[in-house]
Amino acid sequence: MNIFRVGGAVRDRLLGYPHHETDWVVVGSTPEEMIKNGFTQVGRDFPVFLHPESKEEYALARTERKSGPGYHGFVVHADPSVTLEEDLERRDLTVNAMAMDESGSIIDPFGGQADLEGKILRHVSPHFVEDPLRVLRVARFAARYHHFGFTVSEETIALMTEIVDVGELSHLSTERIWVETEKALGEQHPEVYWQVLADCGAIKVLLPELVVSQGISALRRAAPHTDRNDCRWAALLADLPEARAENTSKRFKAPNTYTLLAARVSDGRSKVKTALNDANECMALLQALDALRRDEPFEGFCETLVALEQSTADAKNAICLLRSARTAAQKVKAADFADQGLAGPELGVAIRSAQIKRIAKPSD
Repeated sequence: MNIFRVGGAVRDRLLGYPHHETDWVVVGSTPEEMIKNGFTQVGRDFPVFLHPESKEEYALARTERKSGPGYHGFVVHADPSVTLEEDLERRDLTVNAMAMDESGSIIDPFGGQADLEGKILRHVSPHFVEDPLRVLRVARFAARYHHFGFTVSEETIALMTEIVDVGELSHLSTERIWVETEKALGEQHPEVYWQVLADCGAIKVLLPELVVSQGISALRRAAPHTDRNDCRWAALLADLPEARAENTSKRFKAPNTYTLLAARVSDGRSKVKTALNDANECMALLQALDALRRDEPFEGFCETLVALEQSTADAKNAICLLRSARTAAQKVKAADFADQGLAGPELGVAIRSAQIKRIAKPSD
């Protein structure tokens, strides 16, 4: 039995990039031997085991053969005869196809170190085209390492385009697409994810709305000014009509908080200026954002707009005024009308009227 550190942990260690998980490959062993040594088997499609103490994943070296469409369409072969190089060859990118032995020596049969130095994301072999999920993974890696200067090789973009053209993306589940998308939204340059998907034609399949919108450039503008993934998603869809933004979010099966915020930003973004000059309009906007009862989606709306409008000198001031209007309206309480004997709809009308007056003259 020989054990090697593999994949992302090796890549990020060489890059000096923080990593939180370590994957291991075990060469020359069997499931029976792993279990005998205290490991717990967790993989159903291929033998993966949890270390008895660290709980890190240890996978038996394996090969894969394409047997059907999609990223699940593989026959896995794992036994003691599978070599480390054979296991590494099935991986997506050369920078992910390196291993490290116990002494710290790097095993690099496909030129991953050279591509790290050249800042290139390049496929390992022509078998790259067998897994459509790799289109999203490569785009996500491009977003993650863009600040290091990494780009996707032209040859790999060509293979990604081939995957798109033969319709393989249709075999990806919506849940899997969202997992990769949400991870990409959290990267330093999330817009690169969408740009790479545009470069290989995947954007027309996954999010055709972006083909005719300014969403990618909006996300590029907003991302440095908010760490909130839901705000970044809202920025991406901000140019779409409200119903389109909402339907797009639902199609991706985005969390409800993302869907609501994207819809409110799309609808309310153009209304802020008018709202700040008309107390009735301001009240309507605050109610649409449910701002008088809770913080969200109001706080996300404000953060998204400020992130989007950083180049506009009045953006932060406008949001400050909107926050002040909210604070003024929140000062009106039902108890203020206790001596008037109002109840039900009449009380609601009185409260709303008083809130509008407060917004118009917050100092009163």
